[in-house]
Amino acid sequence: MKLKKKFDFEKPIQKVLLIILDGVGYSPKGKEFGNAVAGAKLPTLNSLWSQFPTVLLKAHGKAVGMPSDEDMGNSEVGHNVLGCGRVFDQGAKLVSNAIHSGTLFLSDTWNLLTENSRKNNSTFHFIGLLSDGNVHSHIDHLKEMLIGLKKAGVKKSRIHILLDGRDVPESSALEYVLPFEKFLSELNNSEFDARIASGGGRMTITMDRYEADWSMVERGWKIHVLGEGRKFYSAEEAIETFRKEGEKVIDQYLPGFVVSDKNGNALGKIQDKDSVVYFNFRGDRAIEICRAFTEKDFTKFDRIEFPKVEFAGMMQYDGDLKIPEKFLVTPPLIDRTMGEYFASNGVRQYAISETQKYGHVTYFWNGNRSGHFNEKLEDYEEIPSDIISFDKKPYMKAKEITDALVAALRSDKFDFLRVNYPNGDMVGHTGNFQATMDSLEFLDSCIGRLVQECEKTGTSLLITADHGNSDEMYQLDKKGNVVLSNGNPVAKTSHTLNPVRLTLIDKKNRWSLHSDPENGLANIASTIMEIMGFEPPSDYAKSLLQSKV
Repeated sequence: MKLKKKFDFEKPIQKVLLIILDGVGYSPKGKEFGNAVAGAKLPTLNSLWSQFPTVLLKAHGKAVGMPSDEDMGNSEVGHNVLGCGRVFDQGAKLVSNAIHSGTLFLSDTWNLLTENSRKNNSTFHFIGLLSDGNVHSHIDHLKEMLIGLKKAGVKKSRIHILLDGRDVPESSALEYVLPFEKFLSELNNSEFDARIASGGGRMTITMDRYEADWSMVERGWKIHVLGEGRKFYSAEEAIETFRKEGEKVIDQYLPGFVVSDKNGNALGKIQDKDSVVYFNFRGDRAIEICRAFTEKDFTKFDRIEFPKVEFAGMMQYDGDLKIPEKFLVTPPLIDRTMGEYFASNGVRQYAISETQKYGHVTYFWNGNRSGHFNEKLEDYEEIPSDIISFDKKPYMKAKEITDALVAALRSDKFDFLRVNYPNGDMVGHTGNFQATMDSLEFLDSCIGRLVQECEKTGTSLLITADHGNSDEMYQLDKKGNVVLSNGNPVAKTSHTLNPVRLTLIDKKNRWSLHSDPENGLANIASTIMEIMGFEPPSDYAKSLLQSKV
């Protein structure tokens, strides 16, 4: 794992700070098109983008391992690519390939779960995000598995749906639920019965991450497993009722619900001898519900009942911790990450973010690997996130992160530092345009502090993003015009297909950056290695660094 030195340095390794502005993509369109980046007052960033070497990089589609260039990037695949300098087929593509080739239905886990339901005449449950956002899941994967379930001779299935409104339009739930109900009615017959049994917004139940709010998982457990919650005769009725009762409650925040029969009995309680698949392929918002289903000595909340089921994830979401033990599709094996190389070459590393993105600069950065490569050389710092809708406090923990990062720079303990500021993504996902601009303006002041500190400490600075989000917060039609509803722009809460900037601030003005429309996030790792004086591995994407000397 040794790296060759590219330059003969008289001094120690050149220090580098990488700033990842989560969800801050680039669009040439202005504020009137929902571009919060263009609308915000960003004196520091605008100055840096105009005065220092800046190039655009692809952060979506095939450039980050997604099935097609119509697929948005996301923070997980973005940080995978940033950390390993190469492009691996990611969850969405791996699952699609496994379904289309039939290998998913030949796997030991699929056969174990279907045999369990056949043998015990028990219910086969699916839990996951019902949309085609292709960031956490895809509804087509669920449909194909239900067809496969019927072919396998399983008699009964219940589906526990999580409503999106984040990676797809904010109030589009019925656009997925109604066609899916029609699909189920056509699939069902006297030998097969599949129905939606429960559901709720993804930011209300089940899909917590990084242990930020275990109460979300507890609410999901009560809804999906115990069948306890407000009851309706259908998912459609639940969604329509909540929308009438709430003031502009978007899908991701809709309350949980249980579908019941005419006698008020839940249609899909999860019971002993049942089979359960969590069908999301992305890991961060899957781990906690998996732990609730699989850990015997679970202490995060009172499960009340702990049914003995055969449980599997679509993928194994944490390979080191084996969460879950059983899974349908093998995740990408991402080896020889930049962090591992640096740990093997004596490079001192520091990674920091708040809870919402802490796993991105650690777990995902290190190739879906938990823990350190070398605890003596690596410091990871997590700033606890607030448990609140992020548009209510758009600054999030940017100040606390910056304070800690300034201290780390001044300590002279680290050679490579990386930070994720979640504001552009997490506030952008709320659809609140003004709050997103406010968050970016505060973030701009934090960047100003770091620029000064890097100059004082002789640290080279790179600023980029993992994908777009806050750069396009209004829905646009095919002609690029803003979609209106009652005269107002329709909010867009999902990621974008826009590129991201990479800017290099080196006060000695030694370098420029190579610009190529085909370059992507994968090129950043080699660029960092070269700045620090190392020869990148031969199979890493090429460095963008060009010497001015």
